[in-house]
Amino acid sequence: MTDALTLPTRRDESWRYADLDALARVWPLADAPEHIVVPAGEAQTLLIPALEPVDGVAVRAIQAELGAGARLNVQALVSGCDYGRLSISVRLSRGSHFELGGAILGSGEQTLEIVTDVYHVEPEATSNQTVRNVLSGRATGSYIGAVRVARHAQKTDGSQSVKSMLLDRTATANAVPQLEIFADDVKCAHGATVGELDKSGLFYMAARGIPPEVAKRLMLQAFLAEAFAAAGDAGEALDAAAQAQLEAML
Repeated sequence: MTDALTLPTRRDESWRYADLDALARVWPLADAPEHIVVPAGEAQTLLIPALEPVDGVAVRAIQAELGAGARLNVQALVSGCDYGRLSISVRLSRGSHFELGGAILGSGEQTLEIVTDVYHVEPEATSNQTVRNVLSGRATGSYIGAVRVARHAQKTDGSQSVKSMLLDRTATANAVPQLEIFADDVKCAHGATVGELDKSGLFYMAARGIPPEVAKRLMLQAFLAEAFAAAGDAGEALDAAAQAQLEAML
């Protein structure tokens, strides 16, 4: 985090890929970070089908505290802004779980990012982060995510999966998954890939009479569905928003 009155700089790793010129249009931000407390043994789901831009810029910050055995499921779509940023900081108590399903859909000159900081401060907590990005034009989509495991937080299980699909080679995807582990009995992993639509898959579908534009849409829909797999029936609004944005990009 940064001082509420001081514009961030790229020396701060969490703002490394930000559009600081766009951010300056709305800085300093008037709203404090949202605080979420999930009591011990309870579960909460937060759906974010859209950010709310002001002058083309949307910055939403969430700070969450999970009690023992609590669960927090955040499902979010970041799109539709000149500059859009969703940052989430989570502290996990014993046996709690944090789930993130996030998607970035960027086109034109947009700069969009998801930034997470997950603190495993007690034993036996778990976290899973799944982020999928689809980028076209000269858009930039970034994920910066840290999983931090305290020295006594044994039996931690944390994972990060970030995949980006570039529809144009002028688009840019940045993925910076980070692990900071001080315990020795843990299971933590991360993976990041950047690619293009599978040409053999497109050829296969074309050979069966599926028009190229339909094949492309179907493949991207399946790709984005991976991000919202944990949303369940509550994810209909997210799916609808993602499909509408995808239609506008293709």
